[in-house]
Amino acid sequence: MPSPNTTIVSRCTIYPDQKSTTIETLKLSVSDLPMLSCQYIQKGVLLPYPPYTIDDLITFLKHSLSTALSHFPALAGRLQTDPTGHIHIVCNDAGVDFIEAKARHLSIHTILSPTDVPECFKGFFAFDKTLSYSGHAKPLMAVQVTELQDGIFIGCSVNHAVTDGTSFWHFFNTFAEICKGSKKISNSPDFSRNTLFNSPAVLKFPAGGPKVTFSGDEPLRERVFHFRREAILKLKFRANNNDLICNSAEIFGKQRNDSWKAANGESNGKVAPLFLMKDKTAEISSFQSLCAQLWRSVTRARKLMPSKMTTFRMAVNCRHRLEPRLEPYYFGNAIQSIPTAASAGELLSKDLSFGAELLHRNVVAHGDGTVRKGISDWEKEPRLFPLGNFDGASITMGSSPRFPMYDNDFGWGRPLAVRSGRANKFDGKISAFPGGDGKGSVDLEVVLSPDTMIGLENDGEFMQYVSEISGCPPTP
Repeated sequence: MPSPNTTIVSRCTIYPDQKSTTIETLKLSVSDLPMLSCQYIQKGVLLPYPPYTIDDLITFLKHSLSTALSHFPALAGRLQTDPTGHIHIVCNDAGVDFIEAKARHLSIHTILSPTDVPECFKGFFAFDKTLSYSGHAKPLMAVQVTELQDGIFIGCSVNHAVTDGTSFWHFFNTFAEICKGSKKISNSPDFSRNTLFNSPAVLKFPAGGPKVTFSGDEPLRERVFHFRREAILKLKFRANNNDLICNSAEIFGKQRNDSWKAANGESNGKVAPLFLMKDKTAEISSFQSLCAQLWRSVTRARKLMPSKMTTFRMAVNCRHRLEPRLEPYYFGNAIQSIPTAASAGELLSKDLSFGAELLHRNVVAHGDGTVRKGISDWEKEPRLFPLGNFDGASITMGSSPRFPMYDNDFGWGRPLAVRSGRANKFDGKISAFPGGDGKGSVDLEVVLSPDTMIGLENDGEFMQYVSEISGCPPTP
């Protein structure tokens, strides 16, 4: 394993290049407030070494960050609780942290080639173990630029009560767009607060603020499993047609190419498989199929009693689920968690389609009425989001393969890999990333207890779909 040591070279505050005049405060919504007990989001990109000096790079990034903050003034503000107990983002241009660091003993290959994600990535982010409630006194964001032997890692830590994943990557990609030289940003954020998520409800806190809801001391292993598009298609076929049909390799082999042609309007008169003939609401998606397989295999690796209830929690974007819809670039949190439960015995004794159908049914049902009921229930009993695996039988899926994590170019090419820091990780925490090849692949960042990870690695049903470690370059 590579040494995790990272040396801080310099630290400063970056301010917006234009004063915030149009937005003074933004009230935290019913989707923002529960995140105050969550740690700052930590996501970043690994890039090849730029074609100019590190000093020039730091200058470009500082200037670009300052410009980007003028479009996202909320990120340069601070949290403030008013006398009624409501919490606001005060857009006071107080600025964000900018850290220059170096880890010249680390190369791209040495940090991407190990089976487990190396500890060094945790040193590429600021605000380690910092709760979002701390945004009352601390900056709401920090950018750390770490120079490696042959690459650069740009890590961004953002207060989770201020952004969800959609808003995080909107900002990050805008930052990159400006650094590349764009004079006009592609998509402006929507800071409106006249939405259903705006509420008079007050979330009360103990003196000193909330505590983290999970133990950060348990031993954990972390791996990124890579799934090619073809493997995910096989899972989708299994989930929609049951294991009995899928066990025939001859049938699948004949229909695999035809199914993609049919999906692209190139059927050539051939009949598409069953899952392509279903309407979209009846079809179990590729991602739901992948989640179902993970749920089965982790449950098996945990060696739970058949009667033990297991839960798969999936965070979903609600912007398009409400009627009328929120703007796609609404800035803030607009997410809810969908729990799906099944006993370990049921999940493992039945085929993949059983768990996949449960997940699918709950996601499809999470429309306008369900979102509104979730908001209403929270208003009756305001509470923090309980991150963690409290019963030893839970999985929490965050992030999304739909996030444009590789759609950023700071001026010298797309990322080689996307990685996260230590934040909000516990046994059973999974994050989904798009694969770096841009061909419909998916990476799952899986955090499990060591024993459970060994069980997952020995699970043939799961591992048959796994390809090489994502982003790992060839040995020099």
